[in-house]
Amino acid sequence: MTEYERSRTMPAQPEHVFDQAANVGRLDSWLPDALHVRAEELPTVTVHEDRTDEDTSAVLRARRDQMRLEWGTREQGGYAGWLQVAGLGSGASEVTVHLSFFDDGHDPGEQAVGDALDTSLRRLEEQVRLHTGHAAG
Repeated sequence: MTEYERSRTMPAQPEHVFDQAANVGRLDSWLPDALHVRAEELPTVTVHEDRTDEDTSAVLRARRDQMRLEWGTREQGGYAGWLQVAGLGSGASEVTVHLSFFDDGHDPGEQAVGDALDTSLRRLEEQVRLHTGHAAG
């Protein structure tokens, strides 16, 4: 099993950050460009990966009381992950994303995953800024 984790501080209350992250209709705005999530009957979703041009059945659970998203593949058991939002006080939050790959065939490698996590957190911060009125910079 291989695991990856990244964190980023965002200038917004944890509830605002979580609401942006957990909005199923806007997941494509911050997930890696190569992944597309289509909600079915939650927690069931379909994830389309451009790299392989495959659809995968997955689950996505939002636990607002814990400020946590959890996801993973269903049949294959190839990967799982979570996103956790924590308040830092003074209107800021820390967002941590963690990925676990149970099958080396699903793991794109440390560089690719690290870049994707960093880009996703940056894109999520842009969405948070856009929807909470905080100017970038």
